[in-house]
Amino acid sequence: MKNIGFLSFGHWADSPGSLTRTASDTLLQSIDLAVAAEELGADGAYFRVHHFARQLGSPFPLLAAIGARTSRIEIGTGVIDMRYENPLYFAEDAGAADLISGGRLQLGISRGSPEQVIDGWRLFGYAPAEGETEADMARRHTEVLLEVLRGEGFAQPNPRPMFANPPGLLRLEPFSEGLRDRIWWGAASNGTARWAAGLGMNLMSSTLKEDEGGQPFHVQQAEQIRIFRDAWKEAGHAHEPRVSVSRSIFPLVNEQDRMYFGGRPDSDQVGQIDNMRAIFGRSYAAEPDALIEQLREDEAIAEADTLLLTVPNQLGVDYNAHVIESILTEVAPALGWR
Repeated sequence: MKNIGFLSFGHWADSPGSLTRTASDTLLQSIDLAVAAEELGADGAYFRVHHFARQLGSPFPLLAAIGARTSRIEIGTGVIDMRYENPLYFAEDAGAADLISGGRLQLGISRGSPEQVIDGWRLFGYAPAEGETEADMARRHTEVLLEVLRGEGFAQPNPRPMFANPPGLLRLEPFSEGLRDRIWWGAASNGTARWAAGLGMNLMSSTLKEDEGGQPFHVQQAEQIRIFRDAWKEAGHAHEPRVSVSRSIFPLVNEQDRMYFGGRPDSDQVGQIDNMRAIFGRSYAAEPDALIEQLREDEAIAEADTLLLTVPNQLGVDYNAHVIESILTEVAPALGWR
């Protein structure tokens, strides 16, 4: 059995082929797709966060709105760029959204990817400390976040407060019990997977990673997952971690599917991203019987407990619900995911 959710990048564009012409379209359709996915039996609704782009940028209002409209589905991000984040404000927003959803947030965070502007995090008011890289800054923000999510008091109370305080040091409010264990790190390398395991974060591995061995993407990703789990055991954490992988998967069950996704490239790609040699995983698009056999060979999917299906959100709610339903009914049972 696997948790199966969708991951949306939340694009919008005022172009003829797009059903999301505005930010409002994307936000409202994201809520509707999460509701539809829950009704279909999917397990998660996840959203990418990009700044200075025609994509979803501020996740917590959206996650809270979805939490208020749904009752079961997990709600998350994949991922929030911690170079841009005030970890204390993050903890407050996340705590509120998690309480609204009844404790269903699963928050993927990371050091981020190339953005639309140069050093956009500086425009948000953040800069690496002396001797730090921007990646170091993201990890520092993350460590502060994880500490405050423990819910222990750390702030000295005002001796003459406007409202009465409980005794002792104060914590951030609202506090949501258990959220600390539902933070995931988007790791692009084996080293950051080890680091995430040491801090007790779940692992979120996407459709690209640092090319660290020249093997096929799914083989390298499966090795990363095993490294993460070994490091988790070495750290002695009391609970079991979760691991997700993302994939573009399209069962071709009608002519519309074939028009959109028939003939897509079906091999890994290698390129440069942020001065890193990166390997990008293939897309899967085939008739269900062939798709099942292809996915059976994917070692990383086999290793993960959670599969996030990247969806083309600009094709609209109805089409993406159809894709999710096709995977849940035509593919997942044959692979033992359902």
